[in-house]
Amino acid sequence: MPPIVDEQAKPATGFAPLRRFLPYLWPKDDRALRVRVVFALILVLVAKGITLSMGWLYKWAIDRMVPGMEAAAQIAIALVVAYAGARFAGVVFDNLRNTIFERVGQDATQRLASHVFRQLHALSLRFHLDRRTGAVAKIIERGTKSIDTMLYFLLFNIAPTIIELTVVSIFFWYNFGFGLVAATLVMVVAYIAFTRVVTDWRAKLREEMNTMDTSASAKAVDSLLNYETVKYFNAEERETERYAKAVRTYATAAVKSENSLAWLNVGQSLITNLMMAGAMGYIVWGWSKGKFTTGDVVLVNTWLTQLFRPLDLLGMVYRTIRQGLIDMEAMFGLIDTPAEIVDAPDATPLAVGQGVVRFEDVHFAYDSKRPILKGLDFEIAPGGTLAVVGPSGAGKSTLARLLFRFYDVTGGRILIDGQDIAKVTQNSLRGAIGIVPQDTVLFNDTIGYNIGYGRDGATQAQIESAARGASIHHFIESLPEGYDAKVGERGLKLSGGEKQRVAIARTLLKDPPILILDEATSALDSHTEADIQRTLKAVERGRTTIVIAHRLSTIVDADEILVLEAGHITERGTHRQLLAAGGTYAGMWMRQASEREEVLLG
Repeated sequence: MPPIVDEQAKPATGFAPLRRFLPYLWPKDDRALRVRVVFALILVLVAKGITLSMGWLYKWAIDRMVPGMEAAAQIAIALVVAYAGARFAGVVFDNLRNTIFERVGQDATQRLASHVFRQLHALSLRFHLDRRTGAVAKIIERGTKSIDTMLYFLLFNIAPTIIELTVVSIFFWYNFGFGLVAATLVMVVAYIAFTRVVTDWRAKLREEMNTMDTSASAKAVDSLLNYETVKYFNAEERETERYAKAVRTYATAAVKSENSLAWLNVGQSLITNLMMAGAMGYIVWGWSKGKFTTGDVVLVNTWLTQLFRPLDLLGMVYRTIRQGLIDMEAMFGLIDTPAEIVDAPDATPLAVGQGVVRFEDVHFAYDSKRPILKGLDFEIAPGGTLAVVGPSGAGKSTLARLLFRFYDVTGGRILIDGQDIAKVTQNSLRGAIGIVPQDTVLFNDTIGYNIGYGRDGATQAQIESAARGASIHHFIESLPEGYDAKVGERGLKLSGGEKQRVAIARTLLKDPPILILDEATSALDSHTEADIQRTLKAVERGRTTIVIAHRLSTIVDADEILVLEAGHITERGTHRQLLAAGGTYAGMWMRQASEREEVLLG
């Protein structure tokens, strides 16, 4: 399956996206929905039959309106009543059809949207780091919204129009000769050809407009997600102007797109009115020669008017379907994007016993031209604590991403209790590992929800127990809404220390045998850090722990400390051993000690 390589919608290649959508419309496991589809199509045929009958009823009524014939007048009145009844029945059947089919369309759209959403979570971290969330959300929104409209037009506009054109052509040939049929078909072909040429031109303008719309939306989402950063640098006006520029560009493209609609409407009207004038002129000429009745004049006028009504919408229908195919193609492109990390065909669940973690000659690079890890080799004993320190960019946080298997190693292997993590299921692997990250991002929901996220189906008692273990229960109880208090977007209503405690509680609730502390206190003040450290010490007990540290004072009790520089382990040992060695670690310790002393002295 080819990956999608651009955030913007690409022109669709024919009706391939629609063919891919049909299984969602005709689900094998839902007979009731398939019955609805069949019933709706039957109603389409019934409604179209009633619509076509109106012309005949109208013709017969007119033909019987002869002066002095009372019986004929009564028949004409009856036919006129039948004509009105047919019009009403047509409306009833159309709306009944819509009511029956609505559930089918909504269900198909919902299942496709859920499939896309699940696929997005299956894609690699690399995909999400390379994409703008706002742009991806826009692709899904456009794709799902286009489906319902496309189905309506295809099933209830184009298909009935084809049926009507076929029936009208047969009756015209039988009653008025081949000339009127040929003229009608030429008009329809000319109308369709003109509409397609102009709409294709408009589609390019539309794609440009969509590109600008996506860009404006992405800039807005990006700016709002970075609300605090904007405030830090007094950049409100700068961000507003940046967004306004994107919106102005979109507005210019939108004006071009909308103005081109006038050319389409004028051309379509010219073709249909020329046909109407020619056809009516021919029938009136035939009436004057005695070939046709007065009712025939009305019949042709009625049928052509009914035929033109859906054709008048053809431009909009064609544009909608074409744009819908483009939007669906982009959405199916997300589905087709291959997941970088997949389970092996024979993958088995990870069985964690002692919790021994081993890195064997591990090599890794985000980009082949820039290696990050260069042959790491170390082991963490059951229940032991390994600390990793080093300068920024040394590859410390990469260890956590590899252990979670967000990326696969490019060389060597990672083992847990002797099992290669590349050969076990991702679900079982990630279920065995907990993490307290440096930057805790929370859902815009309640504190209780965010803590309970650690274990699906956790009870309130379990959530509160985890909160006590993270020393945040009393704080939550002091809030007016308690565990139902909202934390805000990305947890902005909580302080750094409070967010970290929520992250710890969430991990405690998960109760993993392997724990990663990824610079979990580096962004906190010394007092809060000391409190969090005491909590983390309790959490570490009995778990195999990797501590990725910036402040060396937090890892002095680690069983082993690795100094990572440029992808290599340059030093290893306990805190005392590394200080005695007088190397890089000792230098880092002295610098941080001097910084602490300067802070204390003011």
